[in-house]
Formats: sequence, C-alpha cells, structure tokens
Amino acid sequence: MDQTSPGSSQRSLYKRVLLKLSGEVLMGDTAFGIDPDTINRLAKELIEVQQVGVELAIVIGGGNIFRGNMGTASGMDRASADYMGMLATMMNGVALQDAIERHGANVRMISALQVKEVAEPYIRRRAVRHLEKGRILIFAAGTGNPYFTTDTAASLRAMEIQADAVLKGTKVDGVYTADPAKHADAKRYDTLTFTEALTQRLGVMDATAMSLCRDNQMPIVVFDVTTPGQMLKVVCGHGGGTMVRED
Repeated sequence: MDQTSPGSSQRSLYKRVLLKLSGEVLMGDTAFGIDPDTINRLAKELIEVQQVGVELAIVIGGGNIFRGNMGTASGMDRASADYMGMLATMMNGVALQDAIERHGANVRMISALQVKEVAEPYIRRRAVRHLEKGRILIFAAGTGNPYFTTDTAASLRAMEIQADAVLKGTKVDGVYTADPAKHADAKRYDTLTFTEALTQRLGVMDATAMSLCRDNQMPIVVFDVTTPGQMLKVVCGHGGGTMVRED
C-alpha cells in the first residue's frame, strides 16, 4: 500500500483514496460561496498529495451554496431541494477543477447527473481509468438520487473505485467525545470502531455512509483540512486526526 513518487522523500500510506470535502470548507472565513484564496490553497495541496503517488478522487458537497434541508425547512419538496443541492455540488466541482488546472495538474469531473457540457457522466470503469492515468478525479452531484447525502456518495464511490480509505476533511482535527467548541473538556479519539461511532452518535458521517464503510471494511480518517499542509501529513501517516476502522 505504501507509495513513493519519483524524487519525493514523502511516502504515502495509501495507493488510492477518496477525499470527502464539505462545501463549507470552500467558504474559508466568508459567510457564503467560494473564497478564492481557500480554493487555491486546496488545489495546491491536492496536487501535493497526488505527487507522493496517491491516486486521488474527491466527493464535494454543496452546503456553501445550497443544502437540501434548507429547502425542506421552508416547505420545499424534499426531492426538489435535494436536486438543487446536487447542482450546488456541480458548481463547486467546476470551481475546484478550474483551480487545479490553473496549478498545472490534470483533472476530470464526473457527475451523477447528466450535464455533459461541464462534466462527464458517471461510469465506474471510466472513473478508475482516469485515476490509473494519473488524473485527479472530482465526483459531483452526489449519488444522483434525492434522500442520499454526499457522505453516502463518498462511501459508495470509495467502494466502487476500490479506494484504500475515505479521508473526511472537516474544520475539526478529528472526532471528539463532545463538540470541542462548546465543551472545553472534550477529548479527541485517535481511533474508533464503526460500532462505537454509530452507537455513540459521534457524527463522523451519516449512519448509511458509516454502515456502508463498516460492511465493506473501508477505514475513515477524519482530519482538519483547514490547516495548511495537514492533508499531505494525513496520507503520509503523521497528520493526527481520528481513524475509524472495522470492529
């Protein structure tokens, strides 16, 4: 599983990973939308991860633009609201693809919804081939179905491309016993089992995503993606965070 790129002293723990990014991460310190400095930093760090020999796929959320539960809270039909959320993920995907390309890397966006002018349709074998050819891959539009979160989409795509792990980039440096912003005595877990995370409702990912990872023995690493350089440290095994793995 260990990978080292030519000319690099860094060694990755993984051959292929699925990175789950929330849309909120793209906001940076702003209240809405996409912060240019943040997306440029992320693009550079994604390329750094790829340069240590990692085949990198990304599932991106859309919460910085629209969340399905925002629509349902105002009386919108759930399916309609979820489709709007999927379109928001496509906007984020286009922006991230553009940023990565501007920094010199090859990238493709694949969508579960057909919008052929901006993204390729999802075909599993094509996605795997892009990774094998050294392209960064962005999965947009979740699973293409309402009532499923991008957490579930990340778990599903990780299984389909046979990733070694799901990396969940958040604004917190791991999973805690309680919300560290509200509880000063909250303690961070270094490792957890899927059963512990589910029974204690620790909010690692939604229950469907967690069960899918557990059933297929897919480890999840939760880490702080807002800290510069942390993503590379995580794939090389010295970045902290919390590892959730099989019981």
